[in-house]
Amino acid sequence: MTQTKQNPTLAMAFILTATVFLAGTTLMAKFLGTDALGDPLHPLQISNGRFIFAFIGISTAVLLTRQKISRPNWGLHVGRSTLGWGGVSLMFASVAYIPLADATAISFLNPIFGMLFAIPFLGERIGPWRWLAAALAIFGAMVLLRPTPDSFQPAALLALGAAVGLGAELIFIKKLAGREPPLQVLWVNNLIGLGISSVVAFSFWQMPSPAQWAVMIGLGLIMACAQICFVNAMARAEASFVAPFTYATLVFAALYDAVAFGQLPDFVTVIGAGIILTGGVLLAWREAVNRAGAKAPRPSADIPSAASATRAQG
Repeated sequence: MTQTKQNPTLAMAFILTATVFLAGTTLMAKFLGTDALGDPLHPLQISNGRFIFAFIGISTAVLLTRQKISRPNWGLHVGRSTLGWGGVSLMFASVAYIPLADATAISFLNPIFGMLFAIPFLGERIGPWRWLAAALAIFGAMVLLRPTPDSFQPAALLALGAAVGLGAELIFIKKLAGREPPLQVLWVNNLIGLGISSVVAFSFWQMPSPAQWAVMIGLGLIMACAQICFVNAMARAEASFVAPFTYATLVFAALYDAVAFGQLPDFVTVIGAGIILTGGVLLAWREAVNRAGAKAPRPSADIPSAASATRAQG
């Protein structure tokens, strides 16, 4: 396999472009899940549309690059894709009811849940810095959930469920890391996701309006673009360098929501999101320090980078 030349500046450009696309997918899901373009579509149908057109986009990339699909580990792929489909579907359901900034910030808990799942499933030992990062992020999520009778957002629990599912997916991403070419992983992931989502969405299918068809196509294709940008970013720089830039997704999500729906982040959103991002950045920083100071090989789940992969590849 040819080693891609390291280029942190280009990697940063790729990952920031990916965040523009990722935030765009949640915006399009919100258009489809509300009455903005006609009768709202069911989240499972939206998720199915995402996989249909993302699979077309990734398949085109596979054909153009002549990527060979060779001996996928179907067991790991099915587990990973099932969790990714579930996380994406819950995320798309949440954005129909709560601001994009809130849903996006809560979804950034997935590296924390990934870290927690790594304890029983990967046999990891978690140090005090990582526990502090987890505590901060979970506290930030509680702020965003607004747990008072007058302000509690039940739909925020959908975004929290998405974070749990995407966090569990990290375990499978870690097990797949280095075993197969990245483009093959993306193609198989979208193939399985297409199969699962098509079966489940059949009962909820309704004929989209022409505008909804256009947005659904755009949703799938820009998700494919986000995935390809992410793969290129990870190939050109260390995961610890790339991971923090994924948090720019929150900025773009808030911007899109303000422009498209006139929904500005309130004080609680800013505070809660800030706390979650602090925990996420602390976790990414600690992982970078651990890798840089390692004198001998030791187990590492590379959770921050895997979290980025989940957001882009799920």
